[in-house]
Amino acid sequence: MLVVAAPPPAELVATLALPAQLERYLARLLPEQRQAARALRPLLANLAGVPMPTDRLFEARAAASAALAGAAAAITAPGTTVRLVLDAARPAPRALARIRAGLALHGLPLDAVVAHGALPAAAVGSPDPWLAAAAARQDEQLAAVAEELGEVPVLVARQPDGGLEELAERLYAAGAPRPPAPADPRTEDRLAAENLLLWHLPLPGADRGELELLRRGDELVLGVGGYRRVLALPSALRRCTVSGAGLADGVLSVRFTPDPALWPRG
Repeated sequence: MLVVAAPPPAELVATLALPAQLERYLARLLPEQRQAARALRPLLANLAGVPMPTDRLFEARAAASAALAGAAAAITAPGTTVRLVLDAARPAPRALARIRAGLALHGLPLDAVVAHGALPAAAVGSPDPWLAAAAARQDEQLAAVAEELGEVPVLVARQPDGGLEELAERLYAAGAPRPPAPADPRTEDRLAAENLLLWHLPLPGADRGELELLRRGDELVLGVGGYRRVLALPSALRRCTVSGAGLADGVLSVRFTPDPALWPRG
């Protein structure tokens, strides 16, 4: 197992999304079709009257694509998960849900949240009224975090932390959190009944008021809580128009209606 200490959530999501984003930029700058035309470069240069890209540019593009593909493969591998660490004194349940949605937007599952620095469990029964009230309030906040995150376990590290081995024994006494199954977008065919295709995008933690959706050519630009991703549409959906969308149970379902001008007749 490889553990990587990550930057704060906003930077983390941007970093994990970077390989796919850079590959998309490369594809626009130097598409595969242009690479296939390398053998015809002299002829095309004469016809177009402008110089064509050199072999070195194509080679650099191929090397960059290979490196980005390797990074993306590691990030999206089935065993790759994200575990967030929060300050038990400032849990911010809604902010955590927003971060979870941002991770899900890029296909990254959240397997657990660790709340560190929590007051000892015995503090709730302390004779000191201030300490008892603070401990009770903190437990309520952590319970709100657990309710907001649903099936994502919240592991509480209480003071004093002790050594790492002792902390691990307390946190993982019941075993390490089981990595959630990856939830990829899927297309549902309702053409026969409703003349619709539905594209289901898992977005646990997303709030309807924070969603942004824009169709741009063969892409769908999706934003949630300040996070953004450009998704390439499957071939069937490219021949459709967006006719609506709805969020239910952590899944965004985008409705597509076949475009008569583009849809095959049969």
